[in-house]
Amino acid sequence: MPRPEVRPGTIVVYTDVACAWSTVAIVRLLRARDELDLVDRVHLDHRCFLLEDVNAFPIPKKFLDSEIPVVGALEPDLGWKNWQGDPADWPVTTAPANEAVHAAKEQSPRAAEELDMALRLALFRDSRCVSLRHEIVDIARNCEHVDADALGEALDDGRARGPMMRDYRGNRDAVQGSPHLFFADGHDVHNPGIGLRWVGEQGAGFPVVEHDDPGIFADLVRRAADTAA
Repeated sequence: MPRPEVRPGTIVVYTDVACAWSTVAIVRLLRARDELDLVDRVHLDHRCFLLEDVNAFPIPKKFLDSEIPVVGALEPDLGWKNWQGDPADWPVTTAPANEAVHAAKEQSPRAAEELDMALRLALFRDSRCVSLRHEIVDIARNCEHVDADALGEALDDGRARGPMMRDYRGNRDAVQGSPHLFFADGHDVHNPGIGLRWVGEQGAGFPVVEHDDPGIFADLVRRAADTAA
């Protein structure tokens, strides 16, 4: 089975911005990188695992309503909330938000990292409809390393959508789900540090976290740094 290409010093992260579990993983990766003083040696390369395409339906609000109380307890400082807006304003697609992160990669890895997290917080904390161009661009204006005007131009001409979808289609079979991390030394791991099971049907039941090991993220960041040496 083909694997995605990974540059030395890089962690390729397949996610969807509407995936709460991947939000936990990314927060922990960034924290471990900061604590190890490896910001200049290790970068995240955000790739799209488009859940609405995988599932062939929009991410239902009721799915995340059942997940947020459980996932939020793993990283409570993020300020998670169930959707506070009108249910009619729930983002029916995350493709534009994921596309924006890929467009930001044209500017710099740091820009993409900042925008990715800002979009996640906008959805999971601030109940903003990240399907909408004007919301995405407004969120980008609060990201230090993102040129929001250039991002808007990239969204208008669609330059990032094709490469994002080709990568997603080409590597979909190698990706187990969101998040799935790939390293230059051939290592890969799905939803690192967390073991969970569902009670009842998804959307009607709820997830149960059976184990959680945040310490694994320091090892993952070191692994990526070793490939850059």
